Amino acid sequence: MVPVKPLDRAKSRIAAATGAHREKFALAIAADTITAAMASPLVERVVVVTDDLVAGGVLGELGAYVIADEPDAGLNPALRHGAKTAARLAPDAGIAALFADLPALRPDELTRALEAARSRPQAFVPDAADEGTTLYASRTHFHPAFGRGSRDRHHEAGAHELHLPDIPGLRRDVDTLSDLHEAIALGVGPHTAEVAALFV
Repeated sequence: MVPVKPLDRAKSRIAAATGAHREKFALAIAADTITAAMASPLVERVVVVTDDLVAGGVLGELGAYVIADEPDAGLNPALRHGAKTAARLAPDAGIAALFADLPALRPDELTRALEAARSRPQAFVPDAADEGTTLYASRTHFHPAFGRGSRDRHHEAGAHELHLPDIPGLRRDVDTLSDLHEAIALGVGPHTAEVAALFV
């Protein structure tokens, strides 16, 4: 599952750099994240949870299964709502939540992380700052704890932290211009590259 904020509220921390391109940029990095996720052989279906009609339309055309954020009560309730749909679509599969701001994600990185998560009831990948979480996967009870300081909260909930080499794209979320420069150095997807060229 990939949660996508309404575009007019997305990427506020990078607004000064993106200017008039902020909404287009937020959609571009979500599109590259989802494209990479769908290319992993361990991903059966990508469920996007969003109330943004533009984002839902574009990401649906890419092949994602788009549902509305019916709880409208924050990120973790949205993911739990999405998990019910994911379980219905793929009842024999585990469930994973992936952040939508990973423009340098490679399918093989996600594949290796999901493979490593298979042996754990709950597992997660920390972000590049070792403070947040970019991927949370569960084979039993799905209890995501995203938000500020989510790495510690996932630890406290008993989730296993995955220490994998060579997954920089999976760990490099983009909230600031510095983050974006690091992602570009890793190699971003075509949607992000096109929009980033307008302001970087």
